Amino acid sequence: MALLLHRLGRFAFRRAWLVIVTWLIALGALVGLGVGLGGQPQESYAIPGTESQLAIDHLAAVFPQTAGASAKAVVQAPEGDSVEDEPYREAIVDLGAALSEVDGVESVLTPFDEYAGKQISDDSRTAFVQVQFDGQTTDVTDTMIDEVVATAPIAEDAGLTIAYGGEVFQETAFGLTITEALGVLFAGVVLVITFGSLLAAGMPLLTALVGVGAAFGGISIVSAFTTVSSSAPMLAVMLGLAVGIDYALFILSRHRNQLAKGMDPEESAGEAVATAGSAVVFAGITVIIALLGLLVVGIPFLSVMGIGAAFAVLLAIICAVTLLPALLGLAGTRLVPKAGSRASRRALATDDGSKPTLGRRWVNLVLKAPVVAVIAVVGILGTAAIPALSLDLNLPTGAAEPAGSTQREAFELIDTGFGPGYNGPLIVTVDITQTTDIFDDLDDIAARIGDLDGVANVGDALPNETVDTAIIQVTPETAPDDPATKDLVQAIRDLAPSIEADLGTPIAVTGYTAISIDISNRLSDALVPFALIVVGLSILLLMMVFRSLFVPVKAALGFLLSAFGAIGATVAIFQWGWFADLLHIEQPGPILSFLPILLMAVLFGLAMDYEVFLVSGMREEYVKTGKARESIVHGFQHAARVVTAAALIMFFVFFAFVPEGAGVIKGIAFALAIGVAFDAFLVRMTLVPAAMALAGRGAWWLPKWLDRLLPNVDIEGEGLRSHLDDVEWATGQRGAISSEGVVFGLAEAPIGPIDVSVEAGSVLVAAGAQTERRVVAATLGGRFAPASGRLQVLGLALPSQSSAALRRVALVDVSSGESAAGALTVGEVISERVSASGAWYALGRSAGTVRTWSSRLAEALGEPSVGETTSLAALSPVGRAAALITAALAEKPGVLVVELGDDEPTDAGGRRLSNVLDRLLPSTTTLVLLIGESSITTGDIGARDIHSLDLSSYSRKAALR
Repeated sequence: MALLLHRLGRFAFRRAWLVIVTWLIALGALVGLGVGLGGQPQESYAIPGTESQLAIDHLAAVFPQTAGASAKAVVQAPEGDSVEDEPYREAIVDLGAALSEVDGVESVLTPFDEYAGKQISDDSRTAFVQVQFDGQTTDVTDTMIDEVVATAPIAEDAGLTIAYGGEVFQETAFGLTITEALGVLFAGVVLVITFGSLLAAGMPLLTALVGVGAAFGGISIVSAFTTVSSSAPMLAVMLGLAVGIDYALFILSRHRNQLAKGMDPEESAGEAVATAGSAVVFAGITVIIALLGLLVVGIPFLSVMGIGAAFAVLLAIICAVTLLPALLGLAGTRLVPKAGSRASRRALATDDGSKPTLGRRWVNLVLKAPVVAVIAVVGILGTAAIPALSLDLNLPTGAAEPAGSTQREAFELIDTGFGPGYNGPLIVTVDITQTTDIFDDLDDIAARIGDLDGVANVGDALPNETVDTAIIQVTPETAPDDPATKDLVQAIRDLAPSIEADLGTPIAVTGYTAISIDISNRLSDALVPFALIVVGLSILLLMMVFRSLFVPVKAALGFLLSAFGAIGATVAIFQWGWFADLLHIEQPGPILSFLPILLMAVLFGLAMDYEVFLVSGMREEYVKTGKARESIVHGFQHAARVVTAAALIMFFVFFAFVPEGAGVIKGIAFALAIGVAFDAFLVRMTLVPAAMALAGRGAWWLPKWLDRLLPNVDIEGEGLRSHLDDVEWATGQRGAISSEGVVFGLAEAPIGPIDVSVEAGSVLVAAGAQTERRVVAATLGGRFAPASGRLQVLGLALPSQSSAALRRVALVDVSSGESAAGALTVGEVISERVSASGAWYALGRSAGTVRTWSSRLAEALGEPSVGETTSLAALSPVGRAAALITAALAEKPGVLVVELGDDEPTDAGGRRLSNVLDRLLPSTTTLVLLIGESSITTGDIGARDIHSLDLSSYSRKAALR
């Protein structure tokens, strides 16, 4: 991956304007299409498979009048008056009539209708009109809502106070306030302090804003075709902005440090994208995987949020590794820190520098008493996590709507006039297909439910027109988000078996409140398994990166401390109400159902991000020196500043959404902000170095069998640096083939080390056993990697440039000439070889190539009769071998590797293959002949230089060693 990113970074640097214009076109297309389609976010808390959702779906089929979305028009008479008096009563009746005329309204029930339930408060001052739509919440358009609200003057003219509530009035508008902009401003200040340059500070902000804009455009497009929660674009903007700035910060910081050390800007951009960019891609992928892991929970609206946020993170990654290096290309040498500046001194600082950095002083303090640091961090985060034990999850109610909104006013009017339970009535569905005494059985069911604790009112049962399903409205004594309401729902469900056994009438509980409870229960049940999946994933990924058992386990436990500490802090503030006024939290209450699982998904990726940037430097130094404690200091000192800046940026961006953010996003933003602070400053920058110091050399232990199983993830670019060194060495070689201490084969069966240099147009004859010859042939052709040492073919370093070698090195086995003869002709052999190796667009040229090389074969053999139609079976052994070599030469290789077998092909008259090769081979083609160890000598091949290798002798030397 590092090599691919290196090439991508250099390409973007060189073709800066092409990359920038491409991004601008993509951004304009996504945003323009999103705006043009007019997609709007909508709330839909459907949850397939739960009792409440199955009941809703059943009602939609058999009792559609009750399955649609609902709303309430709540009216209140002046103090001391009654809604049953005139002119209030007439105004309420007229209000109901006007509402029934609204397009999309299925039915309207006023307090004075025959089938009205308890719709007038005990003091007769407050009443509500029930409005039932013919579709679900997602089918209710803004026009319908506007028409509903337009009926307000009917009540207001009569002196009534009126407000509208219900799920269709939930606030779904997406918007940013000045406080979110302040978060970006704070991030800019941190970047200026970090880089000491306005130009450098502006680049991460620009790339992040481009990525966020593209993500928002994409989500807007999707919202035009499917239901997208209003919190989905907010989460995508918040997360995309934070990670977009951080990812660009990591790469830009590496680039500036390299520039300060004198590296060429283009090479520095490529290496920064390859090294820091590899860590960015790794960290981003972990965030994406965790976010997409929300799909397994099986809740559609949460899945959409996860996909939207994952899309924003993906765009942040792509921006960081493409748009940022393009901007670096435009900036050129202007990003080089000035000599003597703080940025320059930090880049050139050494571990034993005379003036230690703040990061060096902090890690030295931690390492003086690592046990104390570990105990302190665990104690602080453990204490912060205590409130999490009383975590109460629920979906937002009208109490969470903005103060002054009509839905908030309606919620409060119902609460004060009727009681909190009337804001979240339950609907009990009854299957009456198996009963003959319908009304008596329904009355019995209503009585049994009414006897339960926590029931404020049970309405009259209402059968549908086909008399197969009935509904009973149950009003709890407590609010929709009160734990007692959850207990009541469960109590009704516990009655179901006995009711069915006694009466033969299955029942189910549904309604918005029941759906919210089911969602909360499913998310609560999924929290622990999801956490285990995330932790297991982190351990596996970090084992691949750091080749250690201790580092992943420590990182995962630290993540759990951060996550549960953040959940505890969120419960204390948003559920218990601590500092609620300070943070503009108007109504403390249950925590948003999906907050904990969403927090774990996002925080996991960010935690691994910080872990990688801190510990990778420690590992790199430990591999070089083998000194555990010194490696901790070295890695921490060089990564602390950029990790601190990244964490502060994350914190400011997230926390900016807390004071004035929408009700749903406010808690998520706070949890993410405090989680980042806990993880970055307490876990990664305090607990990690302390725990690493206590573990010593054991921190880097990994069982050998596990080391062999795990793939090697080169995020620090060790393989890239080796590749660049090999390429530099290869391009400096004069020979077509050269090696320095190369060992062919496997470590357990080596051939070498071998030093050789073969000029272009020369011949290398390598003799040995068949297995040895095949290994050498595959290695020279780029099909098999050498065990060690350096090897180049045609200026291509192997194995890192093996893909290019595959196209320029041809392999042919003439020892199989007898079996290859059959009924094939010379032309067919050449055509097949050309077709297999040539590009698709060059296939039409094969006919001319076949004629040319067939003529060349005839000339080399001195047999004018040989042509395209000549059968291989009709040729002599030398002719057949020459024909196979001719087919390989038609590929126009720079090096031709020929497997001769145990003996060189020879005709009955004594003519050897080597006698015709000089006339057949182009003068610049280098020839490698592989032959049995007993036949190391061959005939002269014109005036070409011949080099010889006895492969068996190298195998014996390796065995002796």
